[in-house]
Amino acid sequence: MIFVLQHVFRVLLVIVFLSGLVGHPTNMQAAENRQDPQELDIHAKSAILIDGLTGTILFAKNENQTYYPASITKIVTGIVALEASSPDEIVTVSKEARYEDGTRVFLAEGEQVPMMKLIEGLLMNSGNDAATAIAEHIDGSKEVFAQRMNQLVTEKIGLKNTQFRNPHGLFDSEHYTTAKDMALIAQYAMKNPDFRRIVSTKTKPWNGEEWKSNLVNHNKLLWTYDGATGIKNGFTDESRFTLVGSAMRNGMELIGVVMKSATSNESYSDITQLLDYGFGNYERKQIMAANETKTYSAGEIITAFVTKDPIIVTVRKDEVLQVTLDEVGNLSVKEGVNPSRIISRLSPIEVAEPKPTPDPELEIKNETNVWRILITVLWFLMNLFIGMVAWAIKEKRKTS
Repeated sequence: MIFVLQHVFRVLLVIVFLSGLVGHPTNMQAAENRQDPQELDIHAKSAILIDGLTGTILFAKNENQTYYPASITKIVTGIVALEASSPDEIVTVSKEARYEDGTRVFLAEGEQVPMMKLIEGLLMNSGNDAATAIAEHIDGSKEVFAQRMNQLVTEKIGLKNTQFRNPHGLFDSEHYTTAKDMALIAQYAMKNPDFRRIVSTKTKPWNGEEWKSNLVNHNKLLWTYDGATGIKNGFTDESRFTLVGSAMRNGMELIGVVMKSATSNESYSDITQLLDYGFGNYERKQIMAANETKTYSAGEIITAFVTKDPIIVTVRKDEVLQVTLDEVGNLSVKEGVNPSRIISRLSPIEVAEPKPTPDPELEIKNETNVWRILITVLWFLMNLFIGMVAWAIKEKRKTS
């Protein structure tokens, strides 16, 4: 009986020790599911995938090469209109707008239309006539409005490889952009709630003087991809098929761009691949909370830094993340074998006795060590008790 108790107790002890590994799996399973960018079969001449919040590039192919954008130009027209006008402003449609080439929402000459309705026709149904009407209302002409578009992307977004000549995207040899620039433009535009609402709307009634129907969003991604949130597709003979697509899953929104696809199906296939790759291989991690303090120590000198907003990074699911802080407040991250990159510059603050942020993993480790010490002591006491009982029984047998 004594030996049975010893065996059972030792088995229980082994289980307790091994339980320290539960909840801390290795990266082996994640590595098995890892997909490298080289495995993607992207047919478009240029493509990019970014995190819509952090702007981190998750995949890129010829992302800085200039191409003709076609109707994804209307992303810029739409956000400019939302920022430069009121939704209830009444726009009078000109003859030039009425007879604009390409895709239309069939505006009538002299028709008076609320600005928001025109923006919906612009972004959902890709109305070139709506684009011209918007431009003429805000700046008097398409040419002057294009200058406003260029000012937005250069001054507010900081782009250098994009130039617009019109508000609709019909071919002009001096009207060009890049996949990377379009991703950043889309990221900027999606911060506007009205823009976000419009590009995610599938259908909407349209009651115009010459056309009474339903607007049907030309972006097929809204029907074919789970979690799709936008944004815009385009086509001209010179640009071929262009597409800016976005989707959100588990609180993470990704934005993909493909330019100069040979066919429409190819453009949607490429975007689907990009989004699947991003959601399957990346996640967001919060490095610091709002108003959190970190300290840098150099000998006896301790400098404290604070962040105003939460700091979030987009990293591969199977990579170990290392975070460092230097003496001037540069917060850097390093993923696996990748070089370190600075993600934020923290503000210095004066504190009497800065306290380092507790390390949750260290606390868990310390707690585990305490339990292991207690178990070891119990092991010793149990063996001592069992030994004493065995000795007592042996002595009793001698005397009897």
